[in-house]
Amino acid sequence: MKFGKFQRSCPVCWLIVAALAVTGCQKKAAAPGGEPAMQALPVQTITVALTPVPQSSEYVATIKSRRSTSLMPQVSGLLTMIRVRSGDHVKAGQVLMAIDPRQQQAAVDSQRATERQKKALFDYNTVEVERQRKLFEAGVTSRDAFEQAQQAYQNSKADYESAVESRKTQEQLLAYYTIRAPFDGVVGDIPVHVGDYVSPSLSPAPVLTTVDENNHLEAYIYIPTERAAEVHMGLGVDLKDNDGKLLEKTRIDFVSQEVDSTLQGILVKAPVQETREQLRNAQLVNADVIWSTKPMAVVPVLAVSRQGEQSFVFIVQKQNGMALAHRTSVVLGNTVGNNYSIVSGLHVGDSVIVTGTQFLVDNMPVMPMGGPPQAPAPPAKAGAGQSQNDGAQAKRSAAPRVAAAHRSHKRHRRARSSGQSQLAKAH
Repeated sequence: MKFGKFQRSCPVCWLIVAALAVTGCQKKAAAPGGEPAMQALPVQTITVALTPVPQSSEYVATIKSRRSTSLMPQVSGLLTMIRVRSGDHVKAGQVLMAIDPRQQQAAVDSQRATERQKKALFDYNTVEVERQRKLFEAGVTSRDAFEQAQQAYQNSKADYESAVESRKTQEQLLAYYTIRAPFDGVVGDIPVHVGDYVSPSLSPAPVLTTVDENNHLEAYIYIPTERAAEVHMGLGVDLKDNDGKLLEKTRIDFVSQEVDSTLQGILVKAPVQETREQLRNAQLVNADVIWSTKPMAVVPVLAVSRQGEQSFVFIVQKQNGMALAHRTSVVLGNTVGNNYSIVSGLHVGDSVIVTGTQFLVDNMPVMPMGGPPQAPAPPAKAGAGQSQNDGAQAKRSAAPRVAAAHRSHKRHRRARSSGQSQLAKAH
C-alpha cells in the first residue's frame, strides 16, 4: 500500500525538481560572448599618498641608573646584624648591616685615653710657659729656662694634635663596621648572612648588597663603528619593549670619543624619564635610532599579502570600463604603527585594495567601495572626489542585484518547503 502511494506522488516530485532546475539556470545569465560572467567583488580601497617615515636602525639598549652602587666591605670581620630585606626602600644614612666592631671599638677607646693624656700634658705646659714668660720678664729666671718651657709646650701641643687626629682616624675606621645607605633607594639582593666572614682582601671581594635609585635613568646604546660618521648629539631614539610598544621618545645627549674594544661599538647615552613601574635599572629594551625622515608610500598591514619571500598588494586598474584587481609586487620598509612603508612598487595616487584580499586573483573584476569607515579621509586631491562618487554609484547599482538575489533565495526556500510538505503527505 505504501509503495503505491509513493508511485502516485512521483509526478509531484518530478515537477518540484524541474522547477528548481529552471530557477538555478535563470541565476546564471550568459554573457554576450556566450561565456559565464564573473561577478565583481565589492572591495574597499585607499589612495596612496606620501607620509614622513623615520629611517631607523634597531639596537639593544641597557637601562642604567646614574645613582646605583654595590656595597662592599671596607673592613674585615663577622656580620652580626642585617636590618633590611631585599626590596626595602631606604633613606640616605639608614643602617643596613653591621660587622663585629668590638676590636675596633677597643682601639678607639685606647686612642681616646691617649688623647686625654696628651691633653693633660699640653694643658700643664700651656700654664707653665706662661708662668716662665712672666718670671723671665721680671728677671727672676734665665732665658734658658723660659726657652725650655716653650720647647716643652710646643712638643706637648704637637703630641696632643697627633692624638686627636689618630682618634678621628680610628673613629672613622669604626664607622666602616656599620653599613649605611649612601642615598635614597631600593635594596637589591642580599647574598650574605649573619655570621659570614667578610673582608676587602678576599678575592673576589664579596658584595654585601646593592642600592639603586630608580630615577635619573639613562639608556646605554652601542652603535656599530661602520655608522660612526652618522652618530651625533640630538639623534632621536625610540625606546620600545619586546612587543614593539613605544615606551619613550628621547634623544642622544652623549657620544663616546672612543670605541669599546670588546663590542667594537661606540657608546651613546640617552636620558630616560620613565618611572620605576615601566623601566628599571639593568633592564634591556629595544632602541630605534632615527637617522632621518623620508616621505614614503604607506599602506595598511592587512593590504599586504606574502608568497614565499615576495610581498605584493592589489591595486585597482580600469580596463574596458571595468575595475580589475591587479597584483603588484612591492618592497617593504619599516613598519609605522599598523602600516607598512613601501620602498618601491607603488606610486602616488594608486588605489590599493585593503579588504577581501584573500579572495582576489590577478585581473579579477572588483567593485571599489571607497576607504574603510574607520580610516581618516585622505587629503583632497585631483580625482579623489570622482573616486568617492564612483563608489557611491557602485553601491546604488549593486543594491537592485542584491535585492533580486534575496527574492530568488526566498522563492527557492518556499519551493523546497512546499515540496517537502507534499512528500510528507504522500508518505
